[in-house]
Amino acid sequence: MGMKRAVLAAGLGVAVGYLAKQQIDRYQTVTPEKALHNAKETFKKQGPISGSWIYMKPEDIEKNGLLYNAYRGGVTRSIDGENKQYEFHVDVETGAVIDAYETTA
Repeated sequence: MGMKRAVLAAGLGVAVGYLAKQQIDRYQTVTPEKALHNAKETFKKQGPISGSWIYMKPEDIEKNGLLYNAYRGGVTRSIDGENKQYEFHVDVETGAVIDAYETTA
């Protein structure tokens, strides 16, 4: 009877673990580090970047009449020997770059 209980306990543990992972995947948002990585990869398609930053606390922004919960960050690129700074917003839910624009210092 001990073997049946062990198999039952193992099966129950696997089932609970699987369900817990499904719930975590459904409600997990993108971390600020992952959001910054996604934004940097997007900017790198246009050329190298020399610096980057991101705020760890998401903020609500409105873009094209839609409300997003997003991280705000920035990158610095050297273009023709001149440093140019860009700011961006990354959606907390999907990790997609919502907008990006050049800033003037």
